[in-house]
Amino acid sequence: MSKIWKSISLLVIALSAATAFAQDAVLKPFVLGSKGAGDVAQKVEATKAALTRAGFTVAGSYSPYANTTVIAVTSDELRNTAAKSEHGGYGAAMRVAVVKVKDEVQVSYTNPPYWANVYRMNGELKDTAAKLQTALGKVEEFGANGLTVAQLRKYHYAFGMEYFNEDNTLASYGSHDEAVKAVEAGLAAGKQGVTKVYRVDVAGKKEVLFGVAMKGAGDSKMMDDAYLMSEIDFKDVKSAAHLPYDILVSDNKVFAQYARFRIAVSFPDLSMMGANSFMNIMKSPEAIREALALTVGGKKDAR
Repeated sequence: MSKIWKSISLLVIALSAATAFAQDAVLKPFVLGSKGAGDVAQKVEATKAALTRAGFTVAGSYSPYANTTVIAVTSDELRNTAAKSEHGGYGAAMRVAVVKVKDEVQVSYTNPPYWANVYRMNGELKDTAAKLQTALGKVEEFGANGLTVAQLRKYHYAFGMEYFNEDNTLASYGSHDEAVKAVEAGLAAGKQGVTKVYRVDVAGKKEVLFGVAMKGAGDSKMMDDAYLMSEIDFKDVKSAAHLPYDILVSDNKVFAQYARFRIAVSFPDLSMMGANSFMNIMKSPEAIREALALTVGGKKDAR
């Protein structure tokens, strides 16, 4: 009998150690699927075809700047998991980037377990991760030194900066349908330089995720996709799958993650000061918030 209890005790210890390891293991925001010679346009089409064969639906794509295309995909697992948590809709789509860097074409994508924990979803999207790896490959995870599950679920860049559950309420309407129509109309008009890239409806819930392109010049350049990424996406392996930015309609309200959270969680190792730092885009969070708020029918100072 003592041998049985000893075996059980050892099993419990092993399981506890495995759980602790899983909690302590670090995740990174992006996955490099492949890299090599090629043409961006051809690689984009091949990537879309591979994603479709793997069971994903291509929700939309755009080219935010030269030699770069970002593709948004969704699936039943993404939409269903998104419905199980508050504002889980932010995770209803994953993003794939095809980028030419010198003579090399890189295909990368958002790392599903990383973002599932960032968005505090009820599930880590492991099936999605496996399907993306099957479709696009996996050379390495990149984009940061890495954060644990516990760190991701309570992430904020620094003291006084926003957490996931402190997103901006951009506007409120009388109903969910009215809110969605207002967002669609604002994006179609594009008066603030903000236009639609894709739309994903969360399964069985009054929640819709929009991916949006942002273009600005002059006084508005601080919210411009190309300008922002020129300042912060400077490493050899590109993090273009950070784009596009998100708007979430949940019930009758329109939300967006504040940029001090949304940008920082994609680039958690970015320095506060110096070359290629947050200091260089210090005015971007407010510029983005104002542009999004005005686009969806809210006020300039919406919080």
